[in-house]
Amino acid sequence: MINEERVILMTHLASFEENEGKQNEKISNYFRSDYMLVQVLKSAVSGTIAYLFFFAMYVFYDFAGFVQDLYKMDLFSFGKNIFRYYVIFILSYCALTYIVSTFHYYRVRKEKKLYYQNLKKLESLYQAERKDMGTTGGEV
Repeated sequence: MINEERVILMTHLASFEENEGKQNEKISNYFRSDYMLVQVLKSAVSGTIAYLFFFAMYVFYDFAGFVQDLYKMDLFSFGKNIFRYYVIFILSYCALTYIVSTFHYYRVRKEKKLYYQNLKKLESLYQAERKDMGTTGGEV
């Protein structure tokens, strides 16, 4: 006799393993602090590349005007301003990454906990069926 609840639960578990389970397994293998550190470092590197790209776009947008103003401007204060904007950009980008990664990490942990609860429920359904088969004398 096919237990409909067990089939639905197994289908749900198999779907989770195929889709989200592979990605979640990678994340849940980390300690929280290690996962956050990796994500923040990745965002710092990608943020630096993005900042350099946007700075290059700013310079090349009006390159002739930039070169003319280059001789008139105080290069030390210009460099200081560029560095200040870089630090502000990276700190805000890393803070945003930290917040998003924290929510993502806890969502993955919650999904994995639910997955294990469903596995325990499936095991209890199997145990209940085995007990019923044993008392009625049926074969498994």
